[in-house]
Amino acid sequence: MNKKKATLTGLIAVFLWSSIVGLIRGVSVNLGAAGGAAMIYTVGALFLLLSVGFPRLGAFPRRYLVWGGLLFVSYELCLALSIGYAHTGRQAIEVGMVNYLWPTFTMVAAILFNRQRAGVLIVPGFLLSMAGICRVLGGAHGFELSEMLANVSDNPLGYGLAFAGAVIWAAYCTVTARIAEGKNGVTPFFMMVASALWIKYLASGGGAMHFSLQAVVYLVLAAAAMGFGYAAWNVGILHGNVTVLAGASYFIPVMSAALAAWLLHVPLSASFWLGTCMVCGGSVLCWVATRGRTGH
Repeated sequence: MNKKKATLTGLIAVFLWSSIVGLIRGVSVNLGAAGGAAMIYTVGALFLLLSVGFPRLGAFPRRYLVWGGLLFVSYELCLALSIGYAHTGRQAIEVGMVNYLWPTFTMVAAILFNRQRAGVLIVPGFLLSMAGICRVLGGAHGFELSEMLANVSDNPLGYGLAFAGAVIWAAYCTVTARIAEGKNGVTPFFMMVASALWIKYLASGGGAMHFSLQAVVYLVLAAAAMGFGYAAWNVGILHGNVTVLAGASYFIPVMSAALAAWLLHVPLSASFWLGTCMVCGGSVLCWVATRGRTGH
């Protein structure tokens, strides 16, 4: 595959990932938070087996399988359940936005643990991302502390899982950059996530899953977005223009909010969009602060 086609494939992954919040929410409404997530990752694992295949685990560094697998599974559980546990469509979008703090956290982690050099823009970038999340959670009037506290207290588990997921994914990116040795364990990791979610579903007493044509469509689309998204991203990163893909990925929050608002029929205020753009802008500043600089 030539570089242009590989880059386009990677950009498709950006679009697929942008649809995840709305699609996961659509599945969880019909199949439940744990049951719906378990179905998504089960079907997603099947898609990965068909598109990527199952790797020879003996060729993988053991540390990557253990620590990379643990962090990957933990992150995906936090992502899927935080959206599934949201009380409303609007809250699902807000939870998804908290999760998108991971690019900023990843840059900070690279500086702290991987000796990544950075310029002074890293500080305003981090502060801008955090301020953006505060504005997203502050309601229609922006930085309203009482509104932020009311939102979080209404569903502390959902928001807590989303924030934990952002931290965990930053840790995954930081750790795997050091120990993966170019290996990609997404297929077995997806299977581990599905297994963990089925255990969670059964341990919590199961529960009815209401299958309908709409639920099945959402399920297939969500699983395809998750599974094929990782497969396409891997192609883009290995053979495409990494700079273009990295830049595009920082605008996922805006695309994700737009697609989720459309899928879930949720109107979003101007203050929300401003906060979303601030999150993206903060991530871009952090990226610019580290671009072209090497570790020492």
